[in-house]
Amino acid sequence: MNVSPEFTAIGGNRNPAAADWDTNGSQLLAFGANHSIALWDPSDTSLHGVKSLLNGHTDVVNAIKFFPTGTPNISILISGAADHTLRIWRRSGGPETRYESVKIANEHSGPITRIAILPSSELFATGSSDGTVKIWKLVHDPDFSTVDIVLTQSITLTPRHFPLAIALATLDETSTVLAVAGTRSTIQIFVSHDTQFQLSATLTGHEGWIRALDFTREASDGNSDLLLASASQDKYIRLWRLHRGEELPAVSSALNDPVLGVLGKSLSNKAHRFASATSKYSITFEALLLGHEDWIYTSTWRHRESKLQLLSTSEDNSIAIWEADPTSGVWVCITRLGEISAQKGSTSATGSAGGFWVGLWSPDGNSVVSLGRTGSWRKWTYAASEDMWAQEIAITGHVREVKGICWSRDGAYVLSTGSDQTTRLFSEWKRDSGSSWHEFSRPQIHGYDLNCIDCVTDTQFITGADEKLLRVFDEPRGVAEMLSRLCKIEATSAELPDAANIPVLGLSNKAIQAVGDEEVIENEKEDEREAVDPASIVRKSTLDFNHPPFEDHLARHLLWPETEKLYGHGYEISAMAVSNNSDFVATACRASSIDHAVIRLYDTKEWLQINPPLKTHSLTVTALQFSPDDKYLLSVGRDRQWAVWERNAESTYALKHSNPKGHTRMILGAAWSPLEQPTFLTAGRDKSVKIWQITDDGVQLKSTVPATAAVTAVSCNRQLSQGCVQFAYGTENGEICVCIASIEEPDKVTVTTINPELSPTKAINCIVWRPGQGDSKQQIAVASDDSSVRIFGVSA
Repeated sequence: MNVSPEFTAIGGNRNPAAADWDTNGSQLLAFGANHSIALWDPSDTSLHGVKSLLNGHTDVVNAIKFFPTGTPNISILISGAADHTLRIWRRSGGPETRYESVKIANEHSGPITRIAILPSSELFATGSSDGTVKIWKLVHDPDFSTVDIVLTQSITLTPRHFPLAIALATLDETSTVLAVAGTRSTIQIFVSHDTQFQLSATLTGHEGWIRALDFTREASDGNSDLLLASASQDKYIRLWRLHRGEELPAVSSALNDPVLGVLGKSLSNKAHRFASATSKYSITFEALLLGHEDWIYTSTWRHRESKLQLLSTSEDNSIAIWEADPTSGVWVCITRLGEISAQKGSTSATGSAGGFWVGLWSPDGNSVVSLGRTGSWRKWTYAASEDMWAQEIAITGHVREVKGICWSRDGAYVLSTGSDQTTRLFSEWKRDSGSSWHEFSRPQIHGYDLNCIDCVTDTQFITGADEKLLRVFDEPRGVAEMLSRLCKIEATSAELPDAANIPVLGLSNKAIQAVGDEEVIENEKEDEREAVDPASIVRKSTLDFNHPPFEDHLARHLLWPETEKLYGHGYEISAMAVSNNSDFVATACRASSIDHAVIRLYDTKEWLQINPPLKTHSLTVTALQFSPDDKYLLSVGRDRQWAVWERNAESTYALKHSNPKGHTRMILGAAWSPLEQPTFLTAGRDKSVKIWQITDDGVQLKSTVPATAAVTAVSCNRQLSQGCVQFAYGTENGEICVCIASIEEPDKVTVTTINPELSPTKAINCIVWRPGQGDSKQQIAVASDDSSVRIFGVSA
């Protein structure tokens, strides 16, 4: 069988250094995504999102930099992670985005937090939580066919602190300057003498940790002064001038600006003098940039249209572009992007995005991208004709483990949920020029980690969370019309609420109405204390767009209203299944005793519990599934037992078969096949998938499929039933296998293992086959602990 990746959604790591945009080679943007490095082309007009993931690191990727090779055919990527290792990746020629790891260095004894590169040289620097900055040299031949790195110096920071920002620049013909800052309020300037860097100056002025440093030349010629931008948690950006010569530069008029008021007292223009091998230099304070209202994470220079501009991102949900006023020389914010929101703080549907952690210029300087707390990228491109920055489609994804995934009943969209406390809906945007997958709705933004999800109907789903109860959600009209318009998904004619929101301090999504843009929202009550909450009403134009929604819409306007809560369990919900006729929901919770390891059944008409609960397991039930005809319910658990419950005349289920020693280790996955003779599969930590068949004599073990690691998920294709069982399973180390087994010849099992480069790096939590697909091409959706949602195409 041929298995190929069709879509990958994964969120970016919340670290300002964990992303870089290649300016000369591949033009790709690389960002840390959990333990992997994701490659994305923001300028791709077909909008195919994440192109590939580079696997290799064993902990969170914190720092990424492209090394300028000077040739468009070769690309070198340097990455550092919390696993203390530095990796060099190389891509050579060809249209494919395949990088290979060519060098691993283990010199640091703590997580690597920063990488800085000196343009047009072989030099780069790394900073780590071990309190050191290391200077490296890249050694390579002209075509980069062999690449190695040599450690040339290790600088221990004194007084001891962690480097959160590093910048390198060429000072003159013989010397290089290195700026280091971090968990102190000072900036240390090191200058190279021969090959070693020596501390030459300490810049004071900031009043908080310093998060970003960046050097640039004031003008495009190499003899102009160097400018250093430093951004801090004290909400200010400071500019410093490195001037060559004995005399000091003209005093900056910014110091006398009356707007600064009381701040003027802390603005010292003391000159810090130092010398390189050939020249004398001074560093003076140049300007203070005011405007952000919270911690600043990045500041990046760019010469754009013969003007020098600075891009900054902040926890206040804004991106600012700064420029010096040509007449007064005062630095002003000329563009502000992002959210200018009074609703600060939370990442819920009424709050803000939780800050922008990364800000990057595109190679041509006409686009900027930023990464927010929700793992989603945003992109703005400058339109010269309108003289404004317009937001464009970017990519989104989970930022924590994805625990549950399911297709809608008709296979039109996929829903995923996980430990980042969100539920996300992905579907295919179908248009004349092609199609691409995007996140179209974020139905649930929650206060608890979510563990499982299943669809009741095409417009209703149910989730279980750590809060011990289950919640049922109905599709709002705004989402139904958008999916109909963009994804060609037929909208139901049923009465639907317009939209939903989360009340302040609430966890339940409430249905709200959409009003026309011209309608005046009249406050019927005269008492101001009972005024209409503006968040309870949404304008119709807000929900009307002709492209996949931006992160602003997803985080605020595309919730689904909650219609029911199901109570009964005493601990965190662990497993759930909806019957194929949508009449029943079976649920289970984490348990260490037979009293809590019960399966509760609810009917979906009145949402009432059907008593008594089903009792046979003694530990947590890990998976539940109804047979295709709903005659049987299969349950498996950590007690190594599987149980088959049969439906009786009263429409309740009773124990029919069980095997207390179905596997030698805990059972983690269960699935039914579509065969006429009832056949089911179980998957366990004993590294095996077992195929069982119910006969008149009981239950027979038909086949055992061995795996290379503990099997954590299994799913059966219910559309293939010619005497064969087609199933997919996933293991705890991320391996995915697609198998076909014959019931008549149980020893004959064909196993296709997905290429490890295309597989997740952590445990597979859930696999589901897409319903309603043709025989020639099938699809599976996979949820993994590496925070990715992946869709693979399976063809014979």
